[in-house]
Amino acid sequence: MNNLHKHYRTSTRALTKVVMALVVILTACARQQYNRPAITVSIQPQKYLLEKIVGDKWDVKCLLSNGANPESYDPSLTHLLNLENSKAYFRMGNIPFESAIINKVHNNNPALKLYNNSEGISLITGTHSHGTGQSDDEPDPHTWTSVVNARKIASNMYNAMVDLDPDNKGYYADNLRSLLTELDALQDSISSKLADKRGTAFVVWHPSLSYFARDYGLTQISLSPEGKEASIGMLQETIDDAKAHDAKVMFFQKDIDSRQAQVANEQIGATLVNINPLSYHWDKEMLTIADALSK
Repeated sequence: MNNLHKHYRTSTRALTKVVMALVVILTACARQQYNRPAITVSIQPQKYLLEKIVGDKWDVKCLLSNGANPESYDPSLTHLLNLENSKAYFRMGNIPFESAIINKVHNNNPALKLYNNSEGISLITGTHSHGTGQSDDEPDPHTWTSVVNARKIASNMYNAMVDLDPDNKGYYADNLRSLLTELDALQDSISSKLADKRGTAFVVWHPSLSYFARDYGLTQISLSPEGKEASIGMLQETIDDAKAHDAKVMFFQKDIDSRQAQVANEQIGATLVNINPLSYHWDKEMLTIADALSK
């Protein structure tokens, strides 16, 4: 019995030491995270790419949560405070809410540095109007839905980080090289899957895959360029176009797209594939899109 008590006390002391060690480690990690300077980005794919580059040296905040709709996004007080307390704001470049955000915050924090992550990308125009009636001139904001563009976005992020934190240039350069290697592998995989699919048409509700389509010679047919309910006449015209192009796949965003999308597909007869181009794991979304089209 005494041996049993000794064994119990020894085990208890050992367990206590382990718990205390874990508490110390977690506290240190929390303190380290709290003390890290912050950068705010607009969307989750940016957060994914930037975290690959900055590692544990910066805390990357994101305005848009997973599943949120950028078309109807209204920043919370927490989001605005996070941005005001950040060292920099990395805007995607052409998302409509970004300009309004900057106007709200920049007066309170004039020292906030601003960087356009889509700088230097060849922009597509004529796909969006957002109700402005000027779709011919308005740039398509979804630059991140392209692995080719993601390489440029990552390079822009790296240049911004060197500007913000030149002392760690070598660290960021090493991380950028690793990220570009990953992006090259992703590009090779998608290109292989879609090698014989040039000219293939697919349907979306909102035209979020324009750059993806450009990269691989595909035809994107959008049911609603404005991202809202389409007129019966406009919808029928697009349905007829999709059928004429023999579109076999319709991509839809479950929490964002209108019910009209699935109603339209009852006439088109395409395979419905749920995607989320705004996901943090945007690389997996790109593969999901390629896989659906390759079949």
